[in-house]
Amino acid sequence: MKATVIAPSNIAFIKYWGRKDEILRLPANGSLSMNLSNLLTTTTVEFSNEFKKDEVIFNGQKEDLIENRAIKHIDRVRKLSGIKTKVKVVTENNFPTGTGLSSSASGFAALTVAGAAAAGLKLSEKELSILARQGSGSACRSIPDGFVEWLDGDTSETSYAKSLFASSYWDIVDVVAVTSTNKKEVSSSSGHKTAGSSPFFVTRGKNIKNKIALCKKYLKEKDFSKFGELIEAEALELHAIYLTSVPSLIYLLPETLRVMHAVKKWRAEGLAVYFTLNTGQDIHLICEEKNAKKVSLLAEKITGVQKTIINHPSIGTRIINKHLF
Repeated sequence: MKATVIAPSNIAFIKYWGRKDEILRLPANGSLSMNLSNLLTTTTVEFSNEFKKDEVIFNGQKEDLIENRAIKHIDRVRKLSGIKTKVKVVTENNFPTGTGLSSSASGFAALTVAGAAAAGLKLSEKELSILARQGSGSACRSIPDGFVEWLDGDTSETSYAKSLFASSYWDIVDVVAVTSTNKKEVSSSSGHKTAGSSPFFVTRGKNIKNKIALCKKYLKEKDFSKFGELIEAEALELHAIYLTSVPSLIYLLPETLRVMHAVKKWRAEGLAVYFTLNTGQDIHLICEEKNAKKVSLLAEKITGVQKTIINHPSIGTRIINKHLF
């Protein structure tokens, strides 16, 4: 059987960092995010008795299967479905991979839904989110639509993502400023393991539930200024933890810092825009729809910004009929 899926990446407004359980990828805290309309992964999965071995092709390049995360995830699908058939996986991203744009979120969300469909599994959205989380934590947030909460569960069955608001709920925009397409030196997966070494990590844990509650309140009220202030401070807090972990994680480039300074300058001049970042150098500029084009044009004038990608809130992962092979 063959299935093809499109999955969106997502931007976390309140982020997760650190894990309670490395194997199940249970997060140290809950998180809130928005799916992105123009950062997309397309994946085709086929199980066939004609295949003599597994094969994974990513952006046109055949991958080494030793310790391959995609095959490990397909093995979870095979275990659930009871099949032992070999698989072919072809995946394409339309955005830079490994630069802080959550390519693993869209990648494993797509692989989860396509793999489950190709294996004949009939899983609910909650079950798909739980399965996706085991491949990459943030992938669970790319399964539901729009604005999403990843619940802070202590077991695999209680740690999943659900939609808070539809993609049409609020006309805010994420303008991604691409400062480099080079892959970061330390992956997010590796970084999570050192989160607790930062002296600020415990303090973050004590405050996170209140921060999530505030963010949900501002989302519900569509209070853009309070929402923006909160998510920008959240991003800076996370990078303070990265910087003070052992070993330290330094993801920001000079080009990233230029954009951060520019955003503060634009805001002082009356343009309502805020930044947020993940574990990487590319930066997300959050603004209202009416200011999206202006923010994009301004960002592209900054030295070192290669391009911008305008994203609206998106629906989640979905099956399509056009296969990649």
